Amino acid sequence: MGRILKYLFYLLVLGAIGLVGYAYVGPFFGADFSPPQTEIRLPVDLDAR
Repeated sequence: MGRILKYLFYLLVLGAIGLVGYAYVGPFFGADFSPPQTEIRLPVDLDAR
């Protein structure tokens, strides 16, 4: 049982390292993580009585 947990822990650590690595290296390979830039204008009623 301990052996399975050890391998699962190693797999989790490798997955986290891979995810962080992809976040840093991904834009060089064409992955765009930025949100779409759009302007939103909403009217605001300041005296709502």
